Amino acid sequence: MDTISFGLDIFGDLAFNDKGQLTTYAQAIRQVQREGILADQLGVDIFALGEHHRPDYAISSPEMVLAAIASQTKRIKLSSGVTVLSSDDPVRVFERFATLDAVSNGRAEIILGRGSFTESFPLFGYDLTDYNELFEEKTALFKQLLSEKPVTWQGKMRAPLKNADVFPKTAGGNIKTWIGVGGSPESIIRAARYSFPVVLAVIGGAPERFKPYIDLYHRAAEKLGTTAGPVGIHSHGFISDNNEEAVGGAWRTIRAMLDKIGSERGWAAMSEEQFQQEILNGSMYVGTPEIVAGKIARVIKNLQLQRFDLVYGAGKQTIAERLQTITLYANEVIPRVKFLLKDEKEVY
Repeated sequence: MDTISFGLDIFGDLAFNDKGQLTTYAQAIRQVQREGILADQLGVDIFALGEHHRPDYAISSPEMVLAAIASQTKRIKLSSGVTVLSSDDPVRVFERFATLDAVSNGRAEIILGRGSFTESFPLFGYDLTDYNELFEEKTALFKQLLSEKPVTWQGKMRAPLKNADVFPKTAGGNIKTWIGVGGSPESIIRAARYSFPVVLAVIGGAPERFKPYIDLYHRAAEKLGTTAGPVGIHSHGFISDNNEEAVGGAWRTIRAMLDKIGSERGWAAMSEEQFQQEILNGSMYVGTPEIVAGKIARVIKNLQLQRFDLVYGAGKQTIAERLQTITLYANEVIPRVKFLLKDEKEVY
């Protein structure tokens, strides 16, 4: 089994403090900063922050929060999860993350995405009818910018560039960049076309249903004459020493959060049976460290993954619950997953 990277991912969800009060946005951002520092201290490989522009989440500028975390950490990779490139400018995205790479001493990573929410498009003056074309064109430009050489480029969605040099340059000459994919074959093929590694957002149903997308990624890269990169997934989780507490906590927070989003999109609320199925065979990693580790190891093996990111703290959890998940994930889950993958007979 290839080396696996283990990450933590959060969007800056508001949390309840020990007095039962919901944090403000400023408090939520500072709390995420503390959690990133803790993840570094405990040896987690990657800390990823999502970009959102809605009242549920505090983080609209991941690289700003990541830079604050960089100043107080030493080894953890600092990633967006995702950067909504469609409603941003590729040149500015490169400049911001090149700056993050400098202040973190080469630890910046980017996950580019089209965005699962659409608030950023009208906010920044983009037409949603251009949703696909915006991402395709800006991804092509961003790929050129990653060469860190002068770029000449012309498209429809932004002003052309002629021999444009972009600064700062990175010390290592490269920012590792992934494409976040929610389940679109076109997105998988696009990632293969530009030789970007892939992170699949697997938030419901059996994770194994994404195997055809991974197979398509490798076939597309071979046909296009490009190089397929690593593949990872990110999924929600809630970890506790007590399984009933973990399940109850996930029902109270993760399920409620998914139902809220679903109601906005016209989806039916999740039944208790569906919720239990997601825990047993779906894409929620909920339970004791032993249960969660066994499930993660099985998915890594079945999908031949090189990265797994746990979305912790989803919904209005308490700060204590979030810290518990981080600590158990780092100290107990990750070591057990590595042990299970060494002896495939133990993977269940």
